[in-house]
Amino acid sequence: MQQNKFTRREWSKLMMTGFAGAMLPAALTANSISHKSSFVLGVQSYSLRDKSREEAIQIMKELGIKSCELWQGHIEPGEFQWARNITAEQLKERQELLVKWKQQLDMKEIGGMYKQFKKAGIKIQAYSANMNDNTSDHDVELNFKIAKALATDTLTTSATITSMKRIDGFAQKYKIKVGMHNHSNVDSPNDFSTPESFQKAMEGCSSYTRINLDIGHFVAANLDPVEYIKNNHDKIVCLHVKDRKKNQGVNVPFGEGDTPIRQVLELVRDNGWPIPANIEYEYGGADTQTELGKCIRYCKDIIDGKK
Repeated sequence: MQQNKFTRREWSKLMMTGFAGAMLPAALTANSISHKSSFVLGVQSYSLRDKSREEAIQIMKELGIKSCELWQGHIEPGEFQWARNITAEQLKERQELLVKWKQQLDMKEIGGMYKQFKKAGIKIQAYSANMNDNTSDHDVELNFKIAKALATDTLTTSATITSMKRIDGFAQKYKIKVGMHNHSNVDSPNDFSTPESFQKAMEGCSSYTRINLDIGHFVAANLDPVEYIKNNHDKIVCLHVKDRKKNQGVNVPFGEGDTPIRQVLELVRDNGWPIPANIEYEYGGADTQTELGKCIRYCKDIIDGKK
């Protein structure tokens, strides 16, 4: 939205003082206010990767989170997952046990997990599970079955360009949207990292194949998430909100990097676009709950016009 001669920072100050209301039509100022209540600020539960599912749910409750993108690590048994400092032999054993778990999985077990979130008042906005060309058809389909059992119509994935047509086939079968999650690996031609890679992956796919835009990784790849969202908002199922430096820079606390978090959140809020913004805490901090709480407050203050 064109803000005449004012910068966004100046505009926010005017809105907070009430001076802007005297300068603009009432319908325009009321528009951004009315969209605050419909804005969905959630959490990618990978942010709580050092916690069990039960611990993550409790922390989200304490932080007032009502929506989450559920990471597969909070679905799959922790004892079968990759961990630091394990040997190659231990990793192989865990992988074999995880394959067996997937083969025997009863969707009633997933239904029980869904009830844990529902009881806590947390909506599962999306299920996040990674897939690629080497993922078996069984495991690809299982991810869609899990998403359905979690009562969500969205699955997000760090897949590959060449795997998307196959994944899209299951998306059509289960009528579940798939959001392709980007990283900043611009030198990896089969990864999602640029607008061109998203476009290439969507070619020949149905409208179920969409985008999960990570604005931090987008900036680290020296790309502009604000402009991209303006032009492609109808294809985006959710955002990952983090702060990174340009030129493949590191993750940093919110407000210390080059990611235009404010402009992105204001853009989505002011246009009333139904794009959930999921915080993904990845920088090195102290206590996970404390740091995640800081990220939430930073974003809420922007959405509420306090920052």
